[in-house]
Amino acid sequence: MQKSTSIKHPFKPVVFNDSEILILGTFPSLKSFENNFYYSHPKNQFWNILANVFNDEKPKTIEEKKKFLKKHKIALWDTICEAKRKNGNSRDDNLEVITPCNIKELLKKYPKIKKIAVTSRLAERVIKKYFPEINVIYLPSPSPLNARLNLQKKVEIWKKLLQ
Repeated sequence: MQKSTSIKHPFKPVVFNDSEILILGTFPSLKSFENNFYYSHPKNQFWNILANVFNDEKPKTIEEKKKFLKKHKIALWDTICEAKRKNGNSRDDNLEVITPCNIKELLKKYPKIKKIAVTSRLAERVIKKYFPEINVIYLPSPSPLNARLNLQKKVEIWKKLLQ
């Protein structure tokens, strides 16, 4: 069995004073660490889904992604701020929560956020365990591993839940 080491979350939340929706992932993938931004794996459908939900261009660069989030009043963060990653891959089932992110503090600081959504079942479990008073919406995972739903079906569900 491979030894896992504790890893700290590398990014700050992307949030704006007028953010109304908070989308929470679990913990950055190895590709996101490498590319220094959320949902950076080229096969992850996150940015495609959001572009379709808001009928907008898919952002490509980090700056474009931040502008997109600001334009649509979306904040972005993760539920886990420190974890152990086993087996050297990005799958959520290889994560052990060490420290959850302080979602409650973020919500206090940005009171316009009224809708909170998670993009994985592990993120949902982290919220329920550490912040049971926070109600979240489950969005089907944008991960390429979630092949149960095609892109169009994910877009339909996300649109219904986010708008």
